Amino acid sequence: MKHLYSLSLKTFIAITLSVFCVSVHADAVDPDAAKAFAKQNNCFRCHGVDKDKDGPAWNKIGPKFKGDPKGEEKLLHHLSSGETAKFPDGHEEAHMILKSDDQKEIKNLVDWILSL
Repeated sequence: MKHLYSLSLKTFIAITLSVFCVSVHADAVDPDAAKAFAKQNNCFRCHGVDKDKDGPAWNKIGPKFKGDPKGEEKLLHHLSSGETAKFPDGHEEAHMILKSDDQKEIKNLVDWILSL
């Protein structure tokens, strides 16, 4: 009886770890896909990864939003709503709305930015 219990517990642990590993992998950031999506949407015109352009560098944006409990939500909203963006020279204009039929592409970009 003890052997049967041990086998069941080992099976349970193996299944649990397998599910955990699959879910972690499913949520993993794909940096190459994020950069390709950003390039497709002309994001690099205003943002660099580690260099400010007309907009701040993503390695500055990521930590700013990562520290905010609603940071991911705010960043997703900013990239999909067309809200006003302020530029260093003082002018303002609507932020470009990302174009995608797949929300996973936008989420991957946001997750990548937050990972910087």
